[in-house]
Amino acid sequence: MIRVQTEPFDPHAETAAFSRGRAEAGALASFVGSVRDSAHGDVVSALELEAYPGFTEKQIAKIEADAYARFDLIDTLVIHRHGRMAPGEAIVLVAALSKHRREALQAVDYLMDRLKTEAPFWKREVRPAKEGGETAEWIEPRSDDREAHARWKTE
Repeated sequence: MIRVQTEPFDPHAETAAFSRGRAEAGALASFVGSVRDSAHGDVVSALELEAYPGFTEKQIAKIEADAYARFDLIDTLVIHRHGRMAPGEAIVLVAALSKHRREALQAVDYLMDRLKTEAPFWKREVRPAKEGGETAEWIEPRSDDREAHARWKTE
């Protein structure tokens, strides 16, 4: 299941609902990414993500399909926000159900590595300006995000 939305979500409630009644699953693994309040020593007052509804979900669905082909999964859940978010707010939830823990853990890791580098989101960090107001800077995937993504091509 994939949801791209502007509304906040409760990661604990989402994972509970996702796994409820799924007795065939022996494992639930999840990851929640949140907005940090600083980056590179600077205060971050907000994170803004832009997405193209419809297109973004299609791209994430391709990544999800690759995860199903690679791992023995029962189900996956990807919730990703766009719009303006404050520090501490959840940006992304990725969860995987499988019969065994290793498959679920690896699938979540794989999905996050691919989302960080391939999902069509454009990110801006918003900071307080010295003269008042705000300033914003577009950010790209970090080199360690690209390295994490690259390791899946060799496995």
